[in-house]
Amino acid sequence: MEEMKLTSPAFSHMGEIPEKYTCDGENISPELHIANVPKEAKSLVLIMEDPDVPGFVREDGMWDHWVVFNIPPDTTVIKEGADNLIGVQGLNTGNTTEYGGPCPPDKQHRYFFMVYALSEMLDEQYGATKEAVRMAMKHHILQKAELIGLYQRPLTK
Repeated sequence: MEEMKLTSPAFSHMGEIPEKYTCDGENISPELHIANVPKEAKSLVLIMEDPDVPGFVREDGMWDHWVVFNIPPDTTVIKEGADNLIGVQGLNTGNTTEYGGPCPPDKQHRYFFMVYALSEMLDEQYGATKEAVRMAMKHHILQKAELIGLYQRPLTK
């Protein structure tokens, strides 16, 4: 079985996320491509998080930017700006159910886009937290793919 892959035409793995997809730009979600989803998958989960948050912002050092679950498993492209048109929206740290683009307060941060192929649909409701989604999917993960983007705010902002 081929390994599942997550890529974007907007940036490469460990590459710079264009400003357009951040709080300094249009703050829209980048286009994402999903390949090699296992045939037995019943749903996909997409999580975007920043583990580089300074302690003065969040004690746990984590910011959830995007949580989406019950995405159809035959999804191969998540179009740019289509964050509310796919799956069921979960709650991000900004307390919204939308994509929240990178907006680091201090230095360059890493943004982890992760897609999980699951063996079932989740029973979680619209607005579920990342923690609730992770607990629900824990024993149902078939495969995971990851794409990491980097962003540092311009000094002029």
